[in-house]
Amino acid sequence: MSAVAAKAPISPAAPISPAPPISPTAPISPTAPDPAKAPDPWRPLGPCTVDACVEAAVAVAGPARLAARLAAAFVVLLAGVPMSLVGRVRAVWRTELTMAWARLLLRTLGIRLEFTESGSDAESKACAVSGAGAAPGGGAPSETGSLVVANHVSWLDPLVLAATVPSRLLAKREIGEWPVIRTLAAGSGVLFIDRERLSALPSAVAAVADALRAGDTVVAFPEGTTWCGRGMGRFRPAVFQAAVDAGAPVRPAVLRYREGAATSTRACYVGDDSLLASIVRVAATRDLAVEVTLFASVRPATATGIRQEARAALARTAESRVRSNMLEPHHHEEAAATEAGSP
Repeated sequence: MSAVAAKAPISPAAPISPAPPISPTAPISPTAPDPAKAPDPWRPLGPCTVDACVEAAVAVAGPARLAARLAAAFVVLLAGVPMSLVGRVRAVWRTELTMAWARLLLRTLGIRLEFTESGSDAESKACAVSGAGAAPGGGAPSETGSLVVANHVSWLDPLVLAATVPSRLLAKREIGEWPVIRTLAAGSGVLFIDRERLSALPSAVAAVADALRAGDTVVAFPEGTTWCGRGMGRFRPAVFQAAVDAGAPVRPAVLRYREGAATSTRACYVGDDSLLASIVRVAATRDLAVEVTLFASVRPATATGIRQEARAALARTAESRVRSNMLEPHHHEEAAATEAGSP
């Protein structure tokens, strides 16, 4: 229509009829949920935040020490690029170069590394849980690599395990898109998982299984997110399928950051924390140490028809062992109980 009809004036004396009441039986159209706020079981969010969890340092590095640490870490980071290229050309050197580089980077940031291995190979082979068992026919297990699974606290965790365990890391695909880090990851043999595409999960699990069959040790963080170090989330069972498929052992590991004898949250990378702020906070903390405790392994069952049950059993057992060996396990326990179900 080319013209808009004018509204008739309302007479001041004319009564205005009230709106008809809403019938209690009339259906009300629900508001569509915001996809951005919908929970994603493949990308869980922990309850920890910087404001709630990160405490002041027991001892703070002075400005000169802080500047020296940051400068040294930057130099070591850049030095890792040619080292990673050598690792890609000579795979036999990859593990040694990666371990040496990771230890040096941790040292420049002022972090002391402590490593303990709990349980011998004999104990590892004897360890069994519901849904896990020995190799087929009761014989000796095949020479596969191990799947090392640990609680996730910080961006430092992959460096810590790379410095202590000859291994390859399972990391999110986004890391492979970062400049410099992309080259370092390729040189250290990182395996990537695309958490944005559920359809890519089987191929990621297959890649981990192939690496385990080839004798490589693979490191994963099954929580899928970081916590502050005083508690932990649930272990998602998806990555444990690779151990089931390869018949490889799973070795739980506990990471604990300390200042003196007390658990420290200074290294945690949680909530809306920025990477730069976390790096500066770590470098500004004096006497920061990280304990790595590697426990005896558990082997998956190999009988057919129980693959899903076997991976769930492995996830539960590994999580229980890690949780029971962490200090202050009561922290965030209620929050952990509310997490979304496992994929």
